[in-house]
Amino acid sequence: MIHKLFTLPIRSLIKLGEKIQEEVDQELYHLPYIQQQLIELHMMYELGELDDETYEEHEQELLQRYKIAKDREQDLE
Repeated sequence: MIHKLFTLPIRSLIKLGEKIQEEVDQELYHLPYIQQQLIELHMMYELGELDDETYEEHEQELLQRYKIAKDREQDLE
């Protein structure tokens, strides 16, 4: 009983950390959000707001996240 009282704050903190991780993962790997970011990135490039190097760096990051999101989606099926 005493052991449970001492570990309750730690367990609560772990649960909170897990919930935060789930939320971050959902935002980082949410397919419609990534697609929207790719569209916005392309528009910024077309308007001349980004140079080639910056565009390619951001595009690669988004495409990598997109691939991970698609893989996760297939794992759930």
